[in-house]
Amino acid sequence: MELTKGRPGTVTWLYILLIFLGVGALGGGGALVIDPSGDLMKMPTSMLERSPFSDFLFPGILLFIVFGLLPLLIVYGLIKRPQWHLVERLNPFKKLYSFWALSLYIGFGQIIWITVQTYMLNSVAMIHLIYMSLGLLIQAVTILPSVQSYFSLDGGTERR
Repeated sequence: MELTKGRPGTVTWLYILLIFLGVGALGGGGALVIDPSGDLMKMPTSMLERSPFSDFLFPGILLFIVFGLLPLLIVYGLIKRPQWHLVERLNPFKKLYSFWALSLYIGFGQIIWITVQTYMLNSVAMIHLIYMSLGLLIQAVTILPSVQSYFSLDGGTERR
């Protein structure tokens, strides 16, 4: 798939937002995997009273993989545009490149993740507001017309 137009600034912003999410989640998730007690991040396990977890290991693994590695993989896919069958099957938007849909999905996932966190903690901290806003911002930038246009498939390569 050849690009005949320059990359809009909004696409660069999408890359930045996804990289910010990914790097932050790699750090936070990695710290929780290394120290599931939460001491490394100054998070007492008492925070998990309303959750099904006794320590931070499983949430750390989820954070590391889903919100750490996946956003970075999405950036790779948006830039390099590989044709991965599984990713294409997850894309209901037939006229848009498949990794574009993953960008939208990661925004939804981030919003759900933070919503579940605040429910389980029964409180809201500034970091929750920041990362909830990040999820919303990823979605908003993903659906901008300039971003959609950049990732649209031309008639000859439209998916069936």
